[in-house]
Parts: sequence; structure tokens; C-alpha cells
Amino acid sequence: MNNQNLIIYKFNALYHIFEELSSELNFKIIEIKDEKLLNHKINSLNNFLILTNKKDLHIQNLIIIEKLPIKIFELLEKINIKLLKLQFSNQSHIRINQYTINLNSREMIDQSKKLKLTEKEVNTIIYLSKAQNPVSVEKLEGSVWKYHSDIETHTVETHIYRLRKKILECFNDKEFIISKKNGYQIK
Repeated sequence: MNNQNLIIYKFNALYHIFEELSSELNFKIIEIKDEKLLNHKINSLNNFLILTNKKDLHIQNLIIIEKLPIKIFELLEKINIKLLKLQFSNQSHIRINQYTINLNSREMIDQSKKLKLTEKEVNTIIYLSKAQNPVSVEKLEGSVWKYHSDIETHTVETHIYRLRKKILECFNDKEFIISKKNGYQIK
């Protein structure tokens, strides 16, 4: 399945060149000639790159071709690199409730507020968010901390306590990680 999209905006000749090459390309080609349609299209797509010769656009994910002629293989290389960067960036963000977790910077973001997290905190949040039911302390010890012992430890409880405190102080959210009698859960 092809989920990368190259939007060619108001550049008909280039669209026809790419249309001829479409069977050899690893992205879908879309031609758009109208600004309203462009705005509508980019709002409906997650993974897109816009190729145009119009300099007055203030849109993300844009390659402006200023100099012609241009070597098609150089242009394809530039497009593929930009699409790879966009894909990497998109994969590094995970949405959990009203928050976005940036895996690269290890930050939890809600509108304008950012909370720096440790790697274990990120792993704990992701693990809890994927679980359908409350996760026991023992399961978290084994899955997140890779810790197996018969000795009683409060590592998980301490980390969850500190993580909840950080989230409460930054976002004023005391319901993000909830305690159940059989473990922890993210609603």
C-alpha cells in the first residue's frame, strides 16, 4: 500500500512528466490547480510533499523548483530524501489521548506545554497505552524494566508515582495514569 503522496501544484508540465514515470515511483502523484483544493487535500492527508514553482506558498512539506531545466534524477532524489525525512518524523510521534509523545526528543506535548521524559517513562507510557486492561506491577517490571526477581521491590510504583507527579505539575492532569486494584492503566 502506497501512503506517500506527491502533490504537484500549478505545474502542469511537471505533472505530465511524473505521470509518465508513475509506474516506477514509490509515491502517489496528485495534480492540484486550485489553492482551495490544495488546502482541502493537505488537510485530508497525513503523508504528503508539495512540488511547485510558486514561491508565495507558506505551507509545510514544500519543494519549490526555482531553476529550470532540472535533472529529473536529481529531483527524484530530493523528493525521496524529503519523503523519508517526513516519514521518519511522522513515525516518531505517538498520539495518546490529548498528548503527543515525541520519541526522538522524549517529550510529552499538549498544545504549548512540553514535558521532558526519561526513556523508561516513555516506554512505560507507550506500554500502558497499548494495553487493553490494567497492567500489573509484575508485568511492567518484566516488560519495561526487564527485571525479574522474587525480592519485593517498589521500582515500578516509585517510577509511576514520579511520572504522575510530573504530569500533574506540567499538565494538571491527575487522571492520565490511573490505578486499579490489579494494576495501572491509561484511559
